[in-house]
Amino acid sequence: MDQKLTGRKRVLYLLFVAVFLFVMVSPMLYMISASFMPESDLNHIPPRILPSAGTIKNYVAAFVQQPLLRYVFNSFVITIIAVVICITAGCMASYALTRTNIRFKTVFLLFVLTISLLPTITLINPIFKMYSKLGLLNTHIGLALIVSVLDLPMTIWFLTAVFKGIPVSFEESAKLDGANMFQMFFYIILPLLKASIFSISILVFIGAWNRFLLSQVLNQYEQYRTVVVGLTLYQTTHTIPFGVVAAAGMITVLPLMAMVLVFQKNILGGIMEGGVKE
Repeated sequence: MDQKLTGRKRVLYLLFVAVFLFVMVSPMLYMISASFMPESDLNHIPPRILPSAGTIKNYVAAFVQQPLLRYVFNSFVITIIAVVICITAGCMASYALTRTNIRFKTVFLLFVLTISLLPTITLINPIFKMYSKLGLLNTHIGLALIVSVLDLPMTIWFLTAVFKGIPVSFEESAKLDGANMFQMFFYIILPLLKASIFSISILVFIGAWNRFLLSQVLNQYEQYRTVVVGLTLYQTTHTIPFGVVAAAGMITVLPLMAMVLVFQKNILGGIMEGGVKE
């Protein structure tokens, strides 16, 4: 009886997982299919799941109708700058929080967490006013700077947990050899955290790449527009060319998909590294 019950539970569990995966993956699969569909297939009743004849016209139209390559380039530049700023500041802050006797460290971490919980839309107005006075509107560095600030709390919390898992004995041995704090940080600690830093870099990259509201408000000029904002420009007054939008959407998510598929083991390994204890 127990074995039958266990078997039923397993079937229900597998069924739940299958339904969950279908709900999560099916929109992406249909977007891939729609990006290769001619307009006749997209307007067909009943709707087609697979294209009757594959075509790349939607991809050609995606590049012709909007300067998509420029938008992709802008996204890469802004995202890479944001990752560099965020990881550099996050590593230094996390090391200081775990290796120095700073007062109110817990209060600071809670404050950082509170900032990360604020909706982006509540920050748009003060950020826009500040940027307009500083001349940072419609610039790569301006958007990258605020994106890195918003992703910094997650980085600090993640890396703080990782730093706590590194034995202090490594640094004590280095001190006996005459190393100072900066030497210990750059030559001893950082090499031990390559996997974790790589993992959080990927997560920050994905978050920065997908920032829509900030990109739309702060970078309104075409030469500084990001690819996620560029997707909204394919809609015309009367119609939405779904095939072209699907093709542009695939171009937008392709770098993220490739990154996750190629480095998924490194990402999981880096995250698990935070659980190592002395």
